Amino acid sequence: MSGTPRSHGRKSIRATMTPRELITPTPELAGVWTARVITLVPQAFPGVLGESLTGRALQNGLWALDAIDLRPYGEGKHRNVDDTPAGGGAGMVIRADVMGRAIDEVMAGTPPGWPLIYLSPRGRRFDQAMAQDLSQRPGVTLICGRFEGLDERVIEHYGIQEVSLGDFVMTGGEIAAQAMIDACVRLLPGVLGNAESTEEESHSNGLLEHPHYTRPAEWMGRVIPEVLTSGDHAKVAEWRRAMSERLTAERRPDLWEKHRRTHPDKA
Repeated sequence: MSGTPRSHGRKSIRATMTPRELITPTPELAGVWTARVITLVPQAFPGVLGESLTGRALQNGLWALDAIDLRPYGEGKHRNVDDTPAGGGAGMVIRADVMGRAIDEVMAGTPPGWPLIYLSPRGRRFDQAMAQDLSQRPGVTLICGRFEGLDERVIEHYGIQEVSLGDFVMTGGEIAAQAMIDACVRLLPGVLGNAESTEEESHSNGLLEHPHYTRPAEWMGRVIPEVLTSGDHAKVAEWRRAMSERLTAERRPDLWEKHRRTHPDKA
């Protein structure tokens, strides 16, 4: 039926201690790549993920998003989720028992190969290779830290992988989580509409992407490189490859050195 939503017949059921709406604009769907985010600010989602291509793909059921509020798993009348650090010091630390309850429920029933990741400035640097790997999994659960971080025992007990966007500190993991999800979702089949778009962009082959040009042919005295208007596709491909190598060598010597080691002919 043409009027049947794409999500029809694909809703999944998962045991939960927290009530869920019977009808939501982005219901959980069975069989699609799913991002689950444990956070103290669930209202931050979908955020920018609900816009443009990722937002359209979300509404079309090409992927699913589940923002889980950590607060209901808190202790006592006031649902406390944090406490002072053992040994003293500034700030607060998310309690192990609170996060443990959330993880046990959120990860229940997830298929094999479903990663559990904590966004942390001390983690492995997120890159395109990791995005490609995660996009090929059934889904991912991201833990967004707050305050001074998460009780180390939780990380050890669940074997949680720590991942960082870079060498800087943020007030929480929500922005980092959205960035990671965006990088993964755009690699899912049907999201971009043109699979070739992900094959030539920066980091897809270990190099930075070549420059792009479009109309007008001349702007502010600057013209489009002649090779791009020659109609010779082989020369265009050769030029783009050369520019990628040049930009990578100039701007990211670390990437260029790694590329040279795997491609000895570029030495």
